[in-house]
Amino acid sequence: MIKVTFPDGNIKEFENGVSVLDIAESISPALKRDVLCAKINDEIVDIRTTLDKDANIVFYKFDDLDGKKAFWHTTSHILAQAVKRLYGDKVKLAIGPSIDNGFYYDFDIEIPLTENDLEKIEAEMKKIVKENLSIEKFVLPRKEAIDFEKEANEDYKVELIEDLPKDSIISFYKQGEFTDLCAGPHLLNTKPVKAIKLLSTTGAYWRGDSNKKMLQRVYGISFPKAKMLEEHLAMLEEAKKRDHRKIGKDMDLFMICEEGPGFPFFLPKGMVIRNELENFWREEHRKRGYQEIKTPLILNEQLWHTSGHWDHYKDNMYFTKIDENDYAIKPMNCPGSMLVYKRKMWSYRDLPLRIGEMGQVHRHELSGALHGLMRVRTFTQDDAHIFMLPEQIKEEVIGVIDFIDYVYNMFGFKYHVELSTRPDDSMGSDEDWNMATEALREAMEQKGMDYVVNEGDGAFYGPKLDFHLEDCLGRTWQCGTIQLDFQMPQRFDLTYIGHDGEKHRPVMIHRVIFGSIERFIGILTEHFAGAFPLWLAPVQAKLIPITDRNLEYVKGIKDKLEQKGIRCEIDDRSEKMGYKIREAQLEKVPYMIIAGDRDMENDVISVRARKDGKDLGAMSVDEFIDKAVKEIEEKSV
Repeated sequence: MIKVTFPDGNIKEFENGVSVLDIAESISPALKRDVLCAKINDEIVDIRTTLDKDANIVFYKFDDLDGKKAFWHTTSHILAQAVKRLYGDKVKLAIGPSIDNGFYYDFDIEIPLTENDLEKIEAEMKKIVKENLSIEKFVLPRKEAIDFEKEANEDYKVELIEDLPKDSIISFYKQGEFTDLCAGPHLLNTKPVKAIKLLSTTGAYWRGDSNKKMLQRVYGISFPKAKMLEEHLAMLEEAKKRDHRKIGKDMDLFMICEEGPGFPFFLPKGMVIRNELENFWREEHRKRGYQEIKTPLILNEQLWHTSGHWDHYKDNMYFTKIDENDYAIKPMNCPGSMLVYKRKMWSYRDLPLRIGEMGQVHRHELSGALHGLMRVRTFTQDDAHIFMLPEQIKEEVIGVIDFIDYVYNMFGFKYHVELSTRPDDSMGSDEDWNMATEALREAMEQKGMDYVVNEGDGAFYGPKLDFHLEDCLGRTWQCGTIQLDFQMPQRFDLTYIGHDGEKHRPVMIHRVIFGSIERFIGILTEHFAGAFPLWLAPVQAKLIPITDRNLEYVKGIKDKLEQKGIRCEIDDRSEKMGYKIREAQLEKVPYMIIAGDRDMENDVISVRARKDGKDLGAMSVDEFIDKAVKEIEEKSV
């Protein structure tokens, strides 16, 4: 018999060789029906997997990310099988993983796939689902696996296997006449994939290398219920309307030119939003005891060897030569903060030392990965580094958690937190990593906050808490992070004088809240669909005179509003009133101030609010100013 421990701490005994599916059935028929994969100890596995020793188990359904990934990975194989059925030897298979929102498969196929082709492929996929094909796993030694793929004329699969160690055992999954190289996990059969939609096709270099062949990538999504697909497609339509690239162009916020792909230009109205966010950032950091610094864009290459970024990040960096010496354009702000700390000797009385920076960084991203403000080659991180005594760790981590919570709640964002642990590619001792990970865990538990453990996804220098905010469409964006670092203070030989008069090593937190200010503006633009709250709106009030006789009166109102810091514009075009009002609505201006002869006589204005389309009626200019200033100060959403 073996013992299986469940997430709630309960332990049950089963016969050696019991499958994950059998264990699920022992709990309830509903779980047996819904379970898609499981985690045995730290490994995600098929539900066909059998256990031969004591283990911890977690079940995943479609509601869970790992469950979705198993479901979508299976659908990517259905896609590949359909393409093989339709195009036969004209196509070679590359890779087909699940991704955060569905799946894709890369094909080497000579004919360009069109919308009509996607419809045909989708129809064939639905046939495969109806056939209810069993999905069977088998393994081969590396040499036999290579021979198997060579016989199938699948060159890309051969290359993948040849990159694996010689003693590897290679897994395959077979469904009907189709077999694919894959680590899994997969469903037991094709039947659960009730709803499929192929979304688009694009080019993708093999292994992301522009020197290698361009393949055709097909993206798709699938669900266990047709209604879920309908809801997802409706969300995608709404997302198109909210696309920050379109809104940014329509509202004249930012632009990206061919002369600088991935390097955004912020236009006057976009700079209003950016400056308001940065002003808010500075004000809130001052309240919490942070000092602001600015570090150079270019620093000597040796600095990145010292920090450890060279070994882990050099492929994403830009370089230059100055006076025959090698320099790098910074991809991170932290080494600069190390030098700022190191400039003098600190006492334990000086700590914690909180240093913040709106630091511009540059990272080399592949052109195919660029996406408006969401994925760029230069951006500004709202970085901060906290240098502290070991006994201050929990208090400082909790302080940052509270700060992030305050900011996200102010914008109306829900969020969830992931604790990311030590990756394979990391530096430092087990003792330091365990201490750092437990410190983050204890801080979350003291706050009473739920979190998910994301094994192996920490930074190379330490574990981290990642904050994933949720926008109005339910999409999640990883923005805030708290990274606990014992390594970099050691590599830069940072010290402070302790109570005992001796030198000691400080501990450090890296943290961001917005993450990237460019990306955060993109997220806000889509979240609010361009209808920014009053304090962020580039134009806060549009003044509309009914006739030319009212223009001077409106100009006087504009002067009063601007004296109180309210951003406003006059629409004095020779257009009909209804047209001007519709234009202001399309521009997402929070308030329209309309003035005619009667308003002039009574020394009032007629105010219409964008929010709920409410007509607020007549009020004095001072009344409106008081209302607007209060709303701006409160930063109401």
